[in-house]
Amino acid sequence: MSQNFLLEIGLEEMPAYLVTDSVEQLAKKAAAFLQEERLAFGSIETFSTPRRLAIRINNLAEQQTSVSELVKGPAKKIAQDEVGNWSKAALGFMKSQGAVESDLIFKELKGVEYLYVEKSDDGKGLREILPKLANVVERLSFPVSMHWANFDFSYIRPVHTVVALLGREVIPMTIFNIHSDNLSRGHRFLGHEARIQSADSYLADLKQVFVYADVSERKALIEQQISEIAAKEALKIDLDADLLEEVNNLVEYPTAFLGHFDLKYLALPEEILVTSMRGHQRFFEVRTLDGKLAPHFVSVRNGNAEHLENVISGNEKVLVARLEDAVFFFNEDQKLLIADLVERLKNVTFHEKIGSIYEHMQRVRQIGEIIGKALGLTAVQLADITRASEIYKFDLVTNMVGEFDELQGIMGEKYALLQGENHTVATAIREHYLPLGAGGALPETVVGAVLAVSDKLDTLLSFFSADLIPSGSNDPYALRRGAAGVIRIFEAFDWQIKLADLLDLLFEDSIFYRNQVEVLSFISARISRQLEEDNYPKNLIQAVLHSERKSIRELKQVIKAISQATTAVDFKIY
Repeated sequence: MSQNFLLEIGLEEMPAYLVTDSVEQLAKKAAAFLQEERLAFGSIETFSTPRRLAIRINNLAEQQTSVSELVKGPAKKIAQDEVGNWSKAALGFMKSQGAVESDLIFKELKGVEYLYVEKSDDGKGLREILPKLANVVERLSFPVSMHWANFDFSYIRPVHTVVALLGREVIPMTIFNIHSDNLSRGHRFLGHEARIQSADSYLADLKQVFVYADVSERKALIEQQISEIAAKEALKIDLDADLLEEVNNLVEYPTAFLGHFDLKYLALPEEILVTSMRGHQRFFEVRTLDGKLAPHFVSVRNGNAEHLENVISGNEKVLVARLEDAVFFFNEDQKLLIADLVERLKNVTFHEKIGSIYEHMQRVRQIGEIIGKALGLTAVQLADITRASEIYKFDLVTNMVGEFDELQGIMGEKYALLQGENHTVATAIREHYLPLGAGGALPETVVGAVLAVSDKLDTLLSFFSADLIPSGSNDPYALRRGAAGVIRIFEAFDWQIKLADLLDLLFEDSIFYRNQVEVLSFISARISRQLEEDNYPKNLIQAVLHSERKSIRELKQVIKAISQATTAVDFKIY
């Protein structure tokens, strides 16, 4: 007979961005533990809130799966003498295996008879195995952890309760000096201590104390409430998936509400408003039905609708204070000249071993000119690349980016246009950060693409020249991401420049750079990894990487063609 087992770890509030990963890690490691312990199970469900990580293991077997195996001993000629008496070697083998004489058998292996013992293990009971899950819980890893009280252990947050139920039965286990029980905690303000009746009643029992522990149910409730607000107010509210995930991991009992701010703040660039709402307050921006930003926001309270007007008023005050700051910064920044801001960059360190951001920009300008000429760009395009590279980091020392660092590049574009720079240069300033991550959007303009590649290449070359080279999984300066971005841009624009040839030009033109071979190897490894993820053979990848193909797109086309040819049914090697 199989049963369901519930394990809940009650903690102090965890950072929202770590909740999902933490409970998924718990489920994955619990599954590996059960497989290693030969305990059959049907499925593992995960539940989480900011104050709990929980799994329910369904259809757990009562007993470990029984196993039997043959253990090989000495050869027969060593195990027995001429008249069949057991040798010391045979008796020693028998004793080491906990066997008796009747357990010994001979079996032939490759023409030679060997002594064997057939061992069987009927397995331990479920209740003997489950307490060991405590070790799994205690060994979870987190990017941040903390000590508490006088304990010498650390965890993502202090642990307060442990619920361990096999059906209705409490399974004794101790996690960080907390003994298991069937007592959980309800909502911090609305609820109280909750007695979980059984593994199967977990979700229903927590709802009685104002906790939605099912992540999907909680998220669906938030979406439904926001949809109702949008319909009632004739507004459009697009739910950003990442923000929705974060908000969902901030609450246990969600109540969505609509807040408002003065129309005058709509004079700010939209990106400032959205960043103020999303990034700093975890609010969803609101639009009119025709897509224009509206003077409203939607937030989600961790609680019920009682005294909601006070909550709305408080959130409005907090947002307005931030928007007032934004208005002040925006107005103050417009009094600053780009040339003066660029001059300030001489005193801003790029890296202590490399120099200032201003010096970084000077090298990027040279790289941009080399790439632009190699691509055969027009005189106008080359001039735009030069101008963009001379100023593109200026917004780093503006008030706005100092307060909202997510707006770097975006504010650079806005301020460049306000000070009369042409659209191509302004767009390149924004696009040079792209792509922001794997699969992220790429620059759309050739000037922006050249600036983005130049910026990333100088970062790579400079850090390698300073011997700040990634090792293993350690890559504090995101050089792998930068190299991957260079490769994606080269491929997207189908530039007919071989990276090895480009590096030759850059090293020939600079006395600053060194470690050319290592840089090329590093970039080639990124290309190789991309191709390996597409399941192309390593030997084929290496062969084509060393060919004279100039374009990365062409390189991939060649690999694909050769791969298709060599896997064809009629392919023959002569």
